[in-house]
Amino acid sequence: MEEQGTLDIVIVGAGISGLSTAVGLHRLGIRSMVLESSDKLRATGFAFTTWFNAWKAMEALGVSQHVRDLHDLLQGWVVGHISPGNPSKEMLFPKSEEYESRCVQRKVLLEALADELPQGTIRFSSKVVHIELSGYYKMVHLSDGTILKTKVLVGCDGVNSVVGKWLGFKNPATTSRLAIRGLTHFPQGHGFGKKFFQFYGNGVRSGFIPCDHNTVYWFLTHTCTELDEETSPETIKEFVLNKIKDLPDNIKSVVETTDLDSMVMSRLKYRPPWELLWANIAKDNVCVAGDALHPMTPDIGQGGCSAMEDGVILARCLGEAIKAKDETEESYKRIEQGLKKYAGERKWRSIDLITTAYTVGFIQQSTGKWMNLLRDKFLSSFLSRLLLKKSHFDCGSLVPT
Repeated sequence: MEEQGTLDIVIVGAGISGLSTAVGLHRLGIRSMVLESSDKLRATGFAFTTWFNAWKAMEALGVSQHVRDLHDLLQGWVVGHISPGNPSKEMLFPKSEEYESRCVQRKVLLEALADELPQGTIRFSSKVVHIELSGYYKMVHLSDGTILKTKVLVGCDGVNSVVGKWLGFKNPATTSRLAIRGLTHFPQGHGFGKKFFQFYGNGVRSGFIPCDHNTVYWFLTHTCTELDEETSPETIKEFVLNKIKDLPDNIKSVVETTDLDSMVMSRLKYRPPWELLWANIAKDNVCVAGDALHPMTPDIGQGGCSAMEDGVILARCLGEAIKAKDETEESYKRIEQGLKKYAGERKWRSIDLITTAYTVGFIQQSTGKWMNLLRDKFLSSFLSRLLLKKSHFDCGSLVPT
């Protein structure tokens, strides 16, 4: 076994929350090590919609302008029923920063964050297999036999977080719904303009969102028992096309022209919100962020956005505590208090987002005559306003005010 010197902060996972935390700490002059089990940055899910809260976080981290330059500003929504004969409704966004929304490719965002970090910050092919307590330190064991000694351990390692399990988190709950996502490139331009197209009904929710002039991200969620992890990409594509068969031809062409290796399917998972009421978000100088903390269904588009919130707030709470270089008991108590402050700030926000996302998904994908009537006549505009309301959150700057 190879044991290295003591590190200030080890972050497990080079996803959105992990890299956001590392960049936030770097802005404050604090070095961290990010462990990524893969051999490169992973952009699972392809893209996600960013709202007001995400742009506030990116501004704090110093990457907002670069990401803005590569993605179109969405002008509004077009919402319709998945079945024929139902007119679509259109809502334009006011020209205000509170309504700034873009469909951001994960690869672009992750690379932008990684480029802000010093060389060697991210250690690839580094899978954590065991964590043990050693006084005030944590001993992080990797699959290659390396042991890292650290003052602070941050778990940003997704829904099956090793760090989360160490803190006592249970596995996330699996829903009956699955999500199929894809990314399509149109060399001559897609012709959709700058609007978010969303269709729902018959247990289906599907969206088509331009990232830029040439690229469209799409998704479909559905309560389905016909497909599983072993289903071939050809069958998955055929399944999606069957569900959207009544949509306009230009919409269907997005899926039809998607390469098979540019699609991914997964069961939707979430953390039951009541679990966060008594869970240890932070304990013994260990904490979790992102999907390791608050996995949620994608129905309000807040998974990636809230992960960036986590990164900024965690970096700010750790900033003052970790700067002191003494090795006294007081130093570790300051770190512990910083993590407790972070946990306090994120608990109720996480509970709110998880609950809202699950509720919105349930309403949007429910079937039945009366539910369809209620949703079509009254709830569609309400749900749109609710989504925007949940995005009106400012994580603040990296420096306490």
